[in-house]
Amino acid sequence: MKQDFYEILGVDKGATAAEIKKAYRKKAIQYHPDKNPGDKEAEDMFKKAAEAYEVLSDPAKKQRYDQYGHAAFEGGGGYGGGGMNMEDIFSQFGDIFGSAFGGGGFGGFSGFGGGARGHVKGSNLRIRVKLSLEEVANGVEKKVKVRRKVQANGVTFKTCPTCQGTGQVTRITNTILGRMQTATTCNSCGGVGQIIDKKPADADAQGMVVQEETVSIKIPSGVVDGMQLKVTGKGNGAPGNNGIAGDLLVLIEELDHPTLKREGDNLHFDLYISIAEAVLGTSKEIDTVSGKVRIKLEEGIQSGKILRLKGKGIPSINGYGVGDLLVHINVWTPKTLNKEQREFFESMLDDENFTPHPEKSDKSFFEKVKDMFS
Repeated sequence: MKQDFYEILGVDKGATAAEIKKAYRKKAIQYHPDKNPGDKEAEDMFKKAAEAYEVLSDPAKKQRYDQYGHAAFEGGGGYGGGGMNMEDIFSQFGDIFGSAFGGGGFGGFSGFGGGARGHVKGSNLRIRVKLSLEEVANGVEKKVKVRRKVQANGVTFKTCPTCQGTGQVTRITNTILGRMQTATTCNSCGGVGQIIDKKPADADAQGMVVQEETVSIKIPSGVVDGMQLKVTGKGNGAPGNNGIAGDLLVLIEELDHPTLKREGDNLHFDLYISIAEAVLGTSKEIDTVSGKVRIKLEEGIQSGKILRLKGKGIPSINGYGVGDLLVHINVWTPKTLNKEQREFFESMLDDENFTPHPEKSDKSFFEKVKDMFS
């Protein structure tokens, strides 16, 4: 099980943005690769701290994490928000360190390939996946076709002559305060540090071609409508020899079920029975996400009674168990009667057995509603 993000940074759940940033800076400096050369454990902690900060520093991501935990970003099956690589960390959080490592932030770390140039990342792709309630409850593996940009066969690159492979152009300007040095992204190579040497005719200006690929997505049980999962490295490719592919973002759309209604991890089913069935008792077959089941209704069951089938709901996305299936009993009153039926019910108007005598254990409608939301 993945370690809690708050625990990794050593902060409470109610920590402010400034406290989270301060805690991350402390952890990242402690485990920075330059201070711990060759220490795999320190490198892992460095990545974990960056991953935790990436989520907790973003209000929207933090809210989703607080509600759904790691599953809000991972989606299981070896893909998700985890597994940040060094290039992601350096490009996103290098400014946090200021001059802590020789005035260059992360620029001096050897993972950059010996220069200040970072690795260019391809753009993300987004798709929508529709799931039935049964697929949500049981988890499913979906295979989808994705059209993504990949590097064409036969493309070769050479060092950009403008920036000499650094991906940046340095300019020195004389001001009243003295000489000021600024670095901007190289316009010739777009920050890649390389330009195309040779490419096939069907490739675009960046040496990329569009290719259709079948991607397998393992969707865990318990996802909710609107949740976004991430398949790392299945977005568009990036130009250059050291480019990193973008991600495939998967938006979950939950389809309506014909008889079951979802409320969090619980499910609701409206069961209609006749007056005769309510009086005499009966057994009924109802739908669940794992197939049909038969339930027994006792004699004299009242309209509005709720039967709870434990563990027949939706598994928690956080692994906190399985919800229940709540069966709502509705006694159907006929709208038309023939002469014989009318005479029977008229004869029962003053019968003691047909006079309502609610017991103390029979909760009112408002009490039942209150119980449902408590």
